[in-house]
Amino acid sequence: MNARILIIEDDPPSAELARYLLAAMQHTLYLATDGERGIELALQESPDLILCDLQIPRIDGYAVVRSLQGNPRWHRVPIIAVTALSMPGDLERALGCGFHGYLTKPITPGTFAGQIEAFLPAPDQG
Repeated sequence: MNARILIIEDDPPSAELARYLLAAMQHTLYLATDGERGIELALQESPDLILCDLQIPRIDGYAVVRSLQGNPRWHRVPIIAVTALSMPGDLERALGCGFHGYLTKPITPGTFAGQIEAFLPAPDQG
């Protein structure tokens, strides 16, 4: 399935690795380097999935999720936290805030694509 995926990530190496791995799977990608731009692209492009760092400039990932969930124009899709935060309680806080999944950085190239695919809708079986 060719999915439309929005990556909200301010760390260039992390963004590039995610972009590279997902582009290899033929997904259409959008990139935002801060939370405000991420919200704009989410509303404008209606992606099938959003990968969002929790610690990003302007507004953090938690505020991105809250803003999208409160916007009547939001086309609800899975939002996955991709973060270096891995302290006790971080996973629960992210899921409680409205994220649908939680991946820690650095991402593992061998498993990343499969982890993302699990959140995408199944292809139509014609």
